[in-house]
Amino acid sequence: MDTTQLQGLIGTLAVLGLLALVVLPSIIGIVHDRRIDRQLRQAEERAATLDGPGPERHVRGTSAHAHRIARAA
Repeated sequence: MDTTQLQGLIGTLAVLGLLALVVLPSIIGIVHDRRIDRQLRQAEERAATLDGPGPERHVRGTSAHAHRIARAA
């Protein structure tokens, strides 16, 4: 392996390392948001089973699901 190939390898590894540093916080945030959404959904299901059948709530669409306000248990 000569100097040119070694410099190319070092440059490639540096770019991949910087890419990982830029992308990693985004991936961690997505995973965190999904975990919170799952916990809220489970808490809502538990509350619905404890409360029994109640009045139906009107949901405007799929985007409204992410904007519901969590209520205290």
